[in-house]
Order: sequence, then structure tokens, then C-alpha cells
Amino acid sequence: MKRSLPDLSRFEIECLRRLWSRGEASIRDVHSDLPDPPSYSTVRKIFERLESKGAITRVRLDGKAWVYRSKVSSSEMIRKEIRRLLDTLFDGSARPLVAHLADMDDLSIDDLKEIERQLRDNPSEAGDDEGRHND
Repeated sequence: MKRSLPDLSRFEIECLRRLWSRGEASIRDVHSDLPDPPSYSTVRKIFERLESKGAITRVRLDGKAWVYRSKVSSSEMIRKEIRRLLDTLFDGSARPLVAHLADMDDLSIDDLKEIERQLRDNPSEAGDDEGRHND
């Protein structure tokens, strides 16, 4: 049975990304990794929310501080968030997203070649979205 991934806010994802990069970390570690961080208590509250949503778990005490680890993989969460973006802004279709990225000069010819290679190498994944969108 596939586990349901939690819905996370942008800041929850930002904290989780810092945790993924470290593997395991305390709240203070993640707080120090954040650019222009909010207060420590805000980050602590985010960790409480992440824990209650099942996204992270406490693994051990380090002195008086809990050390946390993610319970969700980065690839699973990225896929979920991309799907949410596509469904919310583009009726489930990736084509307009790619067009916007190209218009914004955020997509190079090399990027397109890599996407084409991935689609050729993984044809079953390329068709996963068939019928889920209106082009």
C-alpha cells in the first residue's frame, strides 16, 4: 500500500530540504542553514508541524536537542509538488509549464535534449499522465 504524502507549505518544504541535505539535523542546524531565517521558535514550530504531518521523525537526543530525520524522500515530495503545480496552474499538463520556462530563458537546448533522452529511456513514465490533462 502506497503511503500518502503530506501537504506542506513552502516554508515547511524549505526546512525539509535543509534536513534532506544534512540527512539528520537538529532544529538549530536547520535554522542556521536557512537564508534570512525567521526566529528559532518559528522553525521549532515548523518542525512540530512536520512531525505531526508524518514528514519527519525524532531519531535521538544530542545533549538537550532532538535530532530529526525525514520520513519522506525528496524525489517523492518533489514529484508530488510538481504534480500539484501542474494541476493548479496548468490543468495537469506539463506542456505550458515547459513553454513558460522556455519563455523565461530558464530552459536551454541542453535541458530539452536531456528531457527528450529521459522520455526515450523511460517511455512508460512518459505516458503516465495520458488522459489527465487537456491540451
